Amino acid sequence: MPVYMLFIREKPIRDRAEMETYSRMNREGPRDPQMKPLVVYGATETIEGEAFDGMVMLQFPTAEDAKAWYNSPGYQAAMQHRLKGADYRVMIVQGL
Repeated sequence: MPVYMLFIREKPIRDRAEMETYSRMNREGPRDPQMKPLVVYGATETIEGEAFDGMVMLQFPTAEDAKAWYNSPGYQAAMQHRLKGADYRVMIVQGL
């Protein structure tokens, strides 16, 4: 059963240089064959609740695969730049 990892950027970017470094590290690093990007900062329309600034949705075969990617040395190194660049909520959601 697939799972989805959601990265929801709460507010506008506060440090563009850090976010550019984060993006570059994610593009240049080895691609996890288990990960399938489904949404990468597409246009959004808030129907209910508070609007957010951006979202990424990644699909993985299992929660263990998602956690393995998230905890990998490559992503952990890139993540330090995301944390400096903007505020996010990150979650794993079980699919059907």
